[in-house]
Amino acid sequence: MLKDITIGQHFPGNSPVHKLDPRIKILLTVAFVIVLFVASNLVGLLCSLLFIGVLYAVAKIPLKTILKSLKPILPIVLFTAILNIFFVGGTPVFTWRFITITKEGIVYAVIMSLRIVGLISGTSLLTYTTSPIALTDAIERLLKPLAKMHMPVHELAMMMTIALRFIPTLIEETDKIMNAQKARGAELDSGSIKDRITALVPVLIPLFISAFRRADELAMAMECRCYRGGEGRTRLKQLKLHASDFVSALVCAAVLTAICFTKMLPVIF
Repeated sequence: MLKDITIGQHFPGNSPVHKLDPRIKILLTVAFVIVLFVASNLVGLLCSLLFIGVLYAVAKIPLKTILKSLKPILPIVLFTAILNIFFVGGTPVFTWRFITITKEGIVYAVIMSLRIVGLISGTSLLTYTTSPIALTDAIERLLKPLAKMHMPVHELAMMMTIALRFIPTLIEETDKIMNAQKARGAELDSGSIKDRITALVPVLIPLFISAFRRADELAMAMECRCYRGGEGRTRLKQLKLHASDFVSALVCAAVLTAICFTKMLPVIF
């Protein structure tokens, strides 16, 4: 299961989605998340998933990778769907003793499941097609107006990107520690819930030690390279907006706007 978590990973490529300015991609990702909540019907959510699916195809991200990113959230999706099915009132379609399933509950469960899938797929596409360095520079440039309020914009962008980048590293480290504990006879996947939680203690302690050690090594490496934050910092690649970026942004904005208007369609759901 841990190997299926792909959050924070970057897949290099030469597609139009990869070449798009990272600032535009961040803004479009935020807009896509907003659209998922504005388009609160099945038509709008299906159109949103179709739109993000087209972007995945253009970016040439393998379908296997997309499914792997969705696999860890299946328990959350199922739990959310079950809650909505049994606890949303409306027109009953099935009744057995104290259990009542309503039409509105089923529809709302499907809507919430599609929304969660859209959130994960949309935000994952940003990290899949944007390198950590480009993501840091883009966040810093977008937050630059806050620097006039004496906010540490560069440090905030750097912390956010480092945290995102180290997610795959910590997952890999957790998997190694769990395999090592299993080789020593630890039973991590059996027993009651209490036994499983207790068995995780020998995993969490070395994981925290490893995380602090990596953080200390990273800080020492940055100091050895005379890193002093954003003041006087130069960049090998400067972010510049091109005509293709504006065209892509306008096309995506038009599609997202059209999806928002699906809420006004006279549909049953």
